[in-house]
Amino acid sequence: MVRKVAVAIPLAPEGPVGVTRALVALGSNLDDPPRQLNAAEAAIRDLPGCRLVALSPRYHSEPWGPPGQPRYLNSALVLDTTLSPLELLRALRSLEQELGKVPPAERFGPRSIDLDLLAHGQSVVDSSELILPHPRLHERAFVLYPLRDIAPDDWIPGRGSVRDLAALVDGSGTVLEETGRIP
Repeated sequence: MVRKVAVAIPLAPEGPVGVTRALVALGSNLDDPPRQLNAAEAAIRDLPGCRLVALSPRYHSEPWGPPGQPRYLNSALVLDTTLSPLELLRALRSLEQELGKVPPAERFGPRSIDLDLLAHGQSVVDSSELILPHPRLHERAFVLYPLRDIAPDDWIPGRGSVRDLAALVDGSGTVLEETGRIP
């Protein structure tokens, strides 16, 4: 008699076949930033081929770029997605347009909404349209602190774990927002 034994097979870090874990940053410093982030989060929840896994608390941060800008409100989220890196980037860009983003007049200038694809599984991409992982992710507390709250052990290719990267950045000026918002 042959005895059948169930064997649990662990999933790859990216999840089930065809599903990849993606990290996305959200930011706004114009046109009622809490409302902007709420709208972006709702729109991302409805993206075809994506499932929201985790949503970070929000952080206030000092702006990079031209002086005189209002402070930013930032958050991050984790998605399980069947979209390729480029498809997800294009979907995020399309959402920005739907949400009324106007490209800033200056690089790193103020904006109503900014959605950045930070990482897509262990993908490393260097094309004219997309660079993954995000080239400045490891330098920015306003990205790493929210990620540390929801994905501390995620590995950023060529850089290390989110937790370790967050420990290395200067977080002065990046402050957790206390809200009653339920993610």
